Parts: sequence; structure tokens; C-alpha cells
Amino acid sequence: MAKRHQVYLVLFLVGLIASGFASCHQGKTNPIESADSSGPHRSPEPTPKTEFERDLQFIRNGQFTHVWIFSRKDGKPLDKDDGDYLRKNAPQVVDWVTTDGGKKVISGTNFDLELGNLALLKKRFVVEDYTGK
Repeated sequence: MAKRHQVYLVLFLVGLIASGFASCHQGKTNPIESADSSGPHRSPEPTPKTEFERDLQFIRNGQFTHVWIFSRKDGKPLDKDDGDYLRKNAPQVVDWVTTDGGKKVISGTNFDLELGNLALLKKRFVVEDYTGK
């Protein structure tokens, strides 16, 4: 009789371990297939080709209200003094990205710089408004 209880106990433990392993195995689910398929499908945006396009897309992904591009009037790369000047006179800018080999900086902000120091910045830099472009 004791032998029979041992056999049942071993079978029970083997079954318990097997069910534990079976419950740990989770099949891979494809998030696209598991998403609601009744909604409209958006195709992914094409990968930008140039450094400038990639950096501009990075700022746009931040969903800023305003996007401004600054470059030196002489076309040379921006230096440390230029960066300090921009940060000092446009403190409302949340994100700065240097691009085009250091010749341009893209800024993202939710503040309209025209209400701030934009006129002062235009004296030193070429300023392009990329808001909504």
C-alpha cells in the first residue's frame, strides 16, 4: 500500500512540474496581429536620407509647436560661442540638435521665439522657420 502512495506521489509531482513548464512557455505574439485590425493602418514614414532630414525628423518627433533652424551668416560651422549665445538668448528652446556637419542647429520649442529675442538672433544668424513644414 505504501508503494502505491509513492507511485501516486511521484506521478503527481511529475505532472505538477510538467504543467509548470507548460505554463511558462508563452508563444510569441505579433503586436500587429494582436492590435485592433478594424482601425486604419498607417504605413511607416520613410527613413530620412540626409543628416539634416534625420535630425529634423528627431525634433519633429518631439511634437514641438515651433521649429527653428539657425546657421551662421558666413556659412562656417557653429562654435562654442555661437551655442552659448543661442542658449542665452533663446532659453525657451527645449531641444537643440546640431546638424549638417555643425553648420546648422535645429531647435524645438513650444514658445514662439518671435515674441522673444528672435530679432536679436537674426542679427547674428540666418534663421529659418520650419514650423509646420
